[in-house]
Amino acid sequence: MQRTLVLLKPDCVQRRLMGKVIGRFEEKGLSIIAMKMIRVTPDLARQHYAEHVEKPFYPSLEEFITSAPIVALAVDGLEAVNVVREMLGATSGLKAAPGTIRGDYSSSRQMNLVHASDSEESAKRELELYFNESDYCDYEHVAASFLRAIDES
Repeated sequence: MQRTLVLLKPDCVQRRLMGKVIGRFEEKGLSIIAMKMIRVTPDLARQHYAEHVEKPFYPSLEEFITSAPIVALAVDGLEAVNVVREMLGATSGLKAAPGTIRGDYSSSRQMNLVHASDSEESAKRELELYFNESDYCDYEHVAASFLRAIDES
């Protein structure tokens, strides 16, 4: 089992697509074990996107991510990091395949609705920016035995 961070970005919130996106993760059999709506501050944006702060596109990224509330999710599941990223599709909604979240709902590179951690290491670091240990509500999904084999964990 893995845990990953998903952010429903300001465009997802403003376009009222939160329920549809969250539903896709739940339909896949992933578990949402923490969720909160927050306003990203410039300081949090700099911490989250630390590797991009010196890049020319960073100011517009910070302006966008701080422009409206976001919803942060902690998502658990088998190979959750890769599964979630595959579900999102290519970074640019223009290049994302139909059937992916970005392919179905986005037509922009920056306004691509959702962020997801790109590795287990990134997920650990990013989750710590948005959640405290007490925020997690681990639970056994009642349909778990119908979502994966007993030896898959």
